[in-house]
Amino acid sequence: MARTHFARRPVLAGLFALSASALALSLPAHAQDATPKEVRIGYQKSGLLILAKQRKSLEARLNPLGIQVKWAEFSFGPPLLEALGLGSVDFGTTGDAPPIFAQAAGANLLYVSAQEAAGSGAAILVAENSPIKTLADLKGKKVGFAKASSAHNLTIAALEKGGLTYQDIEPIYLPPADAAAAFARGSIDAWTIWDPYFAIAEKSKNTRILSLAKGIVTQNSFFLANKDFTAKYPEIVSAINGVLADTAKWASQDQEAVAVALADITGVDLASQRRAVARTEFTVSPVSPAVVAEQQRIADRFHRLNLIPKPIRVKDIVWTWTPAS
Repeated sequence: MARTHFARRPVLAGLFALSASALALSLPAHAQDATPKEVRIGYQKSGLLILAKQRKSLEARLNPLGIQVKWAEFSFGPPLLEALGLGSVDFGTTGDAPPIFAQAAGANLLYVSAQEAAGSGAAILVAENSPIKTLADLKGKKVGFAKASSAHNLTIAALEKGGLTYQDIEPIYLPPADAAAAFARGSIDAWTIWDPYFAIAEKSKNTRILSLAKGIVTQNSFFLANKDFTAKYPEIVSAINGVLADTAKWASQDQEAVAVALADITGVDLASQRRAVARTEFTVSPVSPAVVAEQQRIADRFHRLNLIPKPIRVKDIVWTWTPAS
């Protein structure tokens, strides 16, 4: 593939500026008058939003409309969605489980687009010399993962595949950085984690993959927005989705440039980022009925285990995005 160099940024910025001008002309007069002064974006140190941040793609699209873009970093999904529901941020991204917990807690948010995946970028890890050889061997073991995260869902689904229940393990709730430290010192028997943490740990000779997420769960990711913000500024939410869709097209066509960019942003070594990028599906689309159905299955699983306090209907908080042709 032809390599994209960031020296081309001035040309790309010009193209994005033209797109922004076109967007301004296409917005209804009342929408142009009612555009927000700023959009607050919650991001994590992976994925399309951080790439858009580095490339200043959202700024190129929204600044000509008089909208400033502010960025807030989060270590994983649940605290990001808490901020989103409270209105501290307007738009953000997470994996599959956090929106389910947020909806069950009454958070004021909507699914606005999806990044469908096959589950290649997450795994359950054990130490190389661990006696754990199969999923069934997790019985009675300490398994670390972030509560209410996609790793939480993967852990439960993997246990089911291994003929176990959630009650058969000792869940150890830890955010990714703390879980990495606990895994390294042997305080937990297994660790369920996603990229780039997965790719970093995978480099260690003392780490073995017990099971990939692929074949167990699909692990779709989502872009979500505050419900009130979306109701007031639907054209802006659509514009952000459009920028992310364009970013996904670029990323899918030049994985080396993506890996280099992510290594520069995060400080994670290039080899690990190349590994993570190679198993990432870069695509952004409206939330399809099939994706909603998969989310509903996850929600029902969490409710059966009393991990969320009440049943929910995922489709109740899905916003319809119609991409520009």
